[in-house]
Amino acid sequence: MVKLIEKPTIIKAAGVGEKQIEELIGRVNSGTSEVSIARMKSPQGWFEPGQCPEFDEYTLVLKGTLKVTTKTGEIIVSEGQAIITPKNEWIQYSTPFEGGAEYIAVCLPAFSPDTVHRDE
Repeated sequence: MVKLIEKPTIIKAAGVGEKQIEELIGRVNSGTSEVSIARMKSPQGWFEPGQCPEFDEYTLVLKGTLKVTTKTGEIIVSEGQAIITPKNEWIQYSTPFEGGAEYIAVCLPAFSPDTVHRDE
């Protein structure tokens, strides 16, 4: 059955700073466990703990700049660019640059607090 998603659910983000997560498709808003799709609005100075998730994440930066730190270095993802982060690989997302970032995150399978495995 076709399902219209009329509006996202706002989810509190982990980390330092007031990042807004607008989940359109996922475990919370649509009851979907196969995939999650969310719009992130992240202010300058936001950062979250590192994580080693059990899901692949596909991220498209719509505005601003996102910094992705891995065990081997840092990747700067600018407006109009995308990054793929594979499951079971340690990563950390942040927006240290002026203006922060707005981006779309797609997780396969859907994001879950139980499978993200954030650093303490």
